Amino acid sequence: MANYSQNTLAGHFHNCDNAATNQDKGRAFEDLACYLFQNLPGVSIAMRNQMNAFDNEEIDVAIWNDRVARGIHFLPNVILIECKNWTKPVSSIEVSWFCQKLQSRGLDFGILIANNGITGNQADLDAAHNTIAMHLSQKRRLVVITRTEINSLSTTVEMITLIKNKLCLLAVGGRIS
Repeated sequence: MANYSQNTLAGHFHNCDNAATNQDKGRAFEDLACYLFQNLPGVSIAMRNQMNAFDNEEIDVAIWNDRVARGIHFLPNVILIECKNWTKPVSSIEVSWFCQKLQSRGLDFGILIANNGITGNQADLDAAHNTIAMHLSQKRRLVVITRTEINSLSTTVEMITLIKNKLCLLAVGGRIS
């Protein structure tokens, strides 16, 4: 088990909030995502900010998961992460676009790190929540992690537990939290 440095997390969030441009704020949020995942056992950052062959879809972060027992062994080897450092919740259109990126690459799992969550009411499964629930029928799972959840993390074990809990909620109730 590794600890997340609260000073490092605070520094990343400072960069996310105070960067000069929206593009710089997005890159700072991607840096935060890389910090969170590269500390998980068996996980390494494979690529960042890569366009597909048609130059019409960008992937923020791709991680390689060696699937070690103490890590996220229950997830696939290749995991794409979309980072949205927005002041508002991410819309259903953006969630659907990320799910389309997963589908076009033949992947069934992805992580959306959304500073302020996603739109809609999870109890009613509307807006972006509905998009995530609908993709379950296509065997595509999407986990959403928010800034509030990241701020509550102290260890990599807590991150792994958070992902496991979100997967269970998704499977059982079609909900993200």
